[in-house]
Amino acid sequence: MDKILVLDFGGQYDQLIARRVREQHVYAEIRSFDRISLSEIQNAAYQGIIFTGGPNSVYDPASPHYDPKILDLGIPILGICYGAQLLAYMGGGMVSNAEHSSEYGKTLVTIQEHDLFENVPQESVCWMSHTDFISTIPEGFRVLAVTDKCPCAAMADDARQLYGIQFHPEVTHTVFGRQILHNFLFNICHCAGDWDAADQAHRIIAQYRAQYAGKKVLLALSGGVDSSVAALLLHKAVGPDLTCVFVDHGLMRKDEGDFVENTFRHTFGVNLIRVNAGDRFLGKLISVSDPETKRKIIGEEFIRVFEEEARKIGHVHALAQGTIYPDVIESGKGASAVIKSHHNVGGLPDVISFDEIVEPLRDFFKDEVRQIGTMLGLPSELVWRQPFPGPGLAVRIIGDITKDKVAMLQDADAIFREVLAAAHPKEMPDQYFAVLTNTHTVGVMGDARTYGYTVALRAVSTDDFMTAEWTRLPYKVLEQASNRITNEVPGISRVVYDISSKPPATVEWE
Repeated sequence: MDKILVLDFGGQYDQLIARRVREQHVYAEIRSFDRISLSEIQNAAYQGIIFTGGPNSVYDPASPHYDPKILDLGIPILGICYGAQLLAYMGGGMVSNAEHSSEYGKTLVTIQEHDLFENVPQESVCWMSHTDFISTIPEGFRVLAVTDKCPCAAMADDARQLYGIQFHPEVTHTVFGRQILHNFLFNICHCAGDWDAADQAHRIIAQYRAQYAGKKVLLALSGGVDSSVAALLLHKAVGPDLTCVFVDHGLMRKDEGDFVENTFRHTFGVNLIRVNAGDRFLGKLISVSDPETKRKIIGEEFIRVFEEEARKIGHVHALAQGTIYPDVIESGKGASAVIKSHHNVGGLPDVISFDEIVEPLRDFFKDEVRQIGTMLGLPSELVWRQPFPGPGLAVRIIGDITKDKVAMLQDADAIFREVLAAAHPKEMPDQYFAVLTNTHTVGVMGDARTYGYTVALRAVSTDDFMTAEWTRLPYKVLEQASNRITNEVPGISRVVYDISSKPPATVEWE
């Protein structure tokens, strides 16, 4: 199997680069520049290396650098943005501050004929985001592309198979970006393109069938895409030796707990324990309004409930988790700003008796997990389940949480999803849901004055959830959703539509 190393220098698009490579049926793995040695790279038999972008200036001594000997390994290298500048810097070229010639956004780039640009027109739109630029290319390189402001938008040293591009081919704004990555993988790295996520699932099942034969495996099933696919993979591998514990914290979407139980217990015959702990969780959340506190309380209580159920089962050989590749990548990075806390069962090893952790999806991105789920026969409602926060509706209810508020939001959210499903708008959002705000507004129903809650509807369209645009839903769809919610859900007197994109907003409200 061919492998591409995505060497991360702090770029925001590192995962997107790896995903774009895997879309071409070539396996890519991300390693931070300071967590892989030159000897490891030499011994790993990589077919090619991609240097990612990053926010630093290469001429700053504190910026991330790498051993220049990597340029002489004989492995093709593609540097992107900061990665291209680093390639130039390590090769003896010069990188300078662009001062008044920095470029951000869509830019017209002019290219020369080259294998890297096969089937790419001489002029096309690319996505630039740089303050520095390559002012002097290293010896042995030649310029392959320019823009009005950038004298070196791409460069190549064909003898050593070293290539740098100042723009970002991985983002959709670069019109021929995927073609450029395709050309690097197949024209330069000569990859076979024979990697497939679904095929890997068969290998995993066979591996675990042999590895865990006759051994008990325990998995916390949330009903999300990742844990559901992990559960079915392991069920096919070890059958009745797998026990799934489904902790229903009472904060799921309407009827979702019943759907999860029916799917796994009755459709697939999985050994499932359902714990209906809604009252217990709500009791812990009384008078709690801060979203971070909500998350931590729910995460902690989830672990406590899971522990109690696990002790009833007794000793298990392996604890299974629905960890996916982005989780692995993030855990391997240094300190970063906390946008919001997440909970999983990572804290359980200290309190439950077992021998090892098994993470069947740790090498896959979300879209690949969905492919595997489809191949395994999971219902589309689970495979294409929208991203849903671990704390559930607790972080879609602004302010304190009560049983009545949960029921109110469950009904409003269900109506919004029903309306969208029936309308089939031209642009179907990638995520859509309702939020119960803590704002009361005056309303009129019949001849009576009401003073009910305001519900906000949220719908976004995105390729990767790193950025997202608010979805331009038809007015008739919004009107129908508003009419139904205010008429069918007691306590709600007003509906508003969120037209904030990410950034500056996040997809979730809390």
